[in-house]
Amino acid sequence: MSVYALPIRTAFLVFVILSFILMLPWLIYTYRRDGFFSWWKFILSFSFIFYLLAALSLVLLPFPSTRNTCAHQSANTVYYSLIPFSFVHDMFKEASVVWSQPASYVQLVKGRAFLQTVFNFLLLFPFGVYIRYFFNNRKSWKRALLLGFSLSLFFEVTQLTGVFGYFNCPYRLFDVDDLMVNSSGTLCGFLIAPIVLALFPSSKSIEAKRERILEKDIVFPLPQLLALLIDYIVFQLVYLPLASLFSSDWLTDFVCASLTFVLVLYLVPLVWQGKTIGSAILRFRFLDKNTGKPFARSLFKRFLSLYLPWLLFHVLSAIGGIEIDQDSAFYPYQVWFNVGVLLFYFLFILVLFIHVILVVFSHGRRQFYFDYASGIRPSRRPQRPKENKHAT
Repeated sequence: MSVYALPIRTAFLVFVILSFILMLPWLIYTYRRDGFFSWWKFILSFSFIFYLLAALSLVLLPFPSTRNTCAHQSANTVYYSLIPFSFVHDMFKEASVVWSQPASYVQLVKGRAFLQTVFNFLLLFPFGVYIRYFFNNRKSWKRALLLGFSLSLFFEVTQLTGVFGYFNCPYRLFDVDDLMVNSSGTLCGFLIAPIVLALFPSSKSIEAKRERILEKDIVFPLPQLLALLIDYIVFQLVYLPLASLFSSDWLTDFVCASLTFVLVLYLVPLVWQGKTIGSAILRFRFLDKNTGKPFARSLFKRFLSLYLPWLLFHVLSAIGGIEIDQDSAFYPYQVWFNVGVLLFYFLFILVLFIHVILVVFSHGRRQFYFDYASGIRPSRRPQRPKENKHAT
């Protein structure tokens, strides 16, 4: 098993890095499509990524210690095997089988050729299960077989070309038996996939849930937080270039940041029928919970609910950052002021964290403070044609 340890560890490390990169796009994509986050689908999708990385690592790793692999091979080295079912001949050749002694038959399953064949079969067996889930059609077995063969061919070509020319000679064998056994594993996984997939929600159940959520016009807390995160990213993309145009001082940074806040969190939803950039990406908008329209007053209250905490933190940081000589009579007061500010920061962040946790796990029964204070509710329902002008 130690021979598999390096490929699995490598695949896991790459998977962790890719997960951080792909998490935000995946969340946006699934919410735009389904209207909610299916954690079962998340597990299946990201486990599929890890599986592909693990399969590729098992096929290619460990790499040779040098790119000049030709130097360690004889001139007559054969890099491919094009004779089908050679593994059957190798199994009998390696095993000491006496046909008159049935007890010796067990040697067939202990040989290297048999174990390698089983490994190649199991390598793409999960691929067939994933294909069955993603296509959700038992009649797609031909497509599954073709995809399994294509993936196996990619592996074999990668080996035959020395990872597409990175190594000057192949360091593993191109074997037609691997193509057949890998493809068979994919097809077998596709055929028995319903036994495994019975543990996961079907596409029909997800579609039914999507319809219920759209009918009830529910926007869960997590996509609201995700939209707020996107708006924060947009804020930074606007604020940093704007601030770089002027001299760097406290007042300039404050004015640039405040103007960006107004633009991103108030003006954009004001002229875009209650949509911020983040909420538009996630396909929902903010409406007055009483009128069902994006009133300017409600949007302004939401803006203030998000802007004032930042303003308070910014002002307190500026006051605490004033340089006072240690011999000054005001220096002890500044020290105690900074201690109080740090304590306030801690308590504020703790309360905010608890608030977010309570809202997220309330299943829609609680609102975030900025929506509650402004009388705002998020809505996924499409804009009506008559709402072509903003109400004030």
